[in-house]
Amino acid sequence: MEQSVSRRDWLIIFSAVVLAWAIDYVGKQWALDNIFKVEFWGPFGLVLHRNPGAMLGMFSDLPPVLRIVSLSTGGAFLIFVYAAIQYLLPLRFFTLRLGMSLLLGGILGNVTDRIIWGSVVDFLLIGSPEMSTPAFNPADAIQWVGYFMIVYALIKHGKHLWPSENSRKQLWINPSFQIRYCLKLMGIGAAFSIISGVFAFTYLKVVIDDLVIGAPFYIEKKFIVPFMFTYGVICLSFIIMLFLIGRILSHRTAGPIFAFENYIKDLIKGNDRSFKLRQGDEFKHLEDVAEIIRPHLLKADIELPKGAFKNVPEQLELDIQKVDGGDSV
Repeated sequence: MEQSVSRRDWLIIFSAVVLAWAIDYVGKQWALDNIFKVEFWGPFGLVLHRNPGAMLGMFSDLPPVLRIVSLSTGGAFLIFVYAAIQYLLPLRFFTLRLGMSLLLGGILGNVTDRIIWGSVVDFLLIGSPEMSTPAFNPADAIQWVGYFMIVYALIKHGKHLWPSENSRKQLWINPSFQIRYCLKLMGIGAAFSIISGVFAFTYLKVVIDDLVIGAPFYIEKKFIVPFMFTYGVICLSFIIMLFLIGRILSHRTAGPIFAFENYIKDLIKGNDRSFKLRQGDEFKHLEDVAEIIRPHLLKADIELPKGAFKNVPEQLELDIQKVDGGDSV
């Protein structure tokens, strides 16, 4: 399996998002201008239908404000999740990355409809005039292609995504450092969320108070309460996502340092082995440093002082002792 993503790969991966969105947009514009009744050609049919919910009518029973705001903002949140996963994937995984792009492009196609019209344009049917599928659109079809590509990639490359044999078995290599790292990220995200929330809340309240004649309490309750509920869910999801990202990123920082400490410790004890970091780790230059110091430490007669590497977590030190000297750490 190829380890890295080339520039050509990135161009294809990101272009797929725009292409999926463009195909959906052009198809819907054509449907709005040309479809006036139900028509079938064999197993394929056309009908113009407005869907206020998500794919196949999901969430259509929600109040309009909560539905439009939550689904539209959810699309923006997915862009953040998409970018984070693309960055965090350690290997090329081209099929998985491309499937994610098609899935995101299809979702953004429907999000565009909700932002512009408050509903999604569906116009495709499969079946017959007597019995057919619910109306859908190109974005829905593209999303299903993306789903199948993602599932296929997870099945095919699952052993690379979740290796069964991995010497660094724990994500919490240095818990105190990693937890502080995660809390800092979450604190930044929470601060940004609070600032944005205060701005949005006050702006919405002032606009309602300015436009409504008489007591605006009822209108405020109708609009602000669903808005704050949706905003709170989105912010909570964002902060949880930052925690997960922080855990992975801090592992890629603490892991190499932890591994290098144990590598030096082994060399001092006379246990000769190679030093290899995992794909995606920071400080890759330590592999070159290890090769430079390796012959010198093996020849040196150094007595390891009591308490050396005392900051290395005891449980992880025991784990390292179980690992064969030739394994990567």
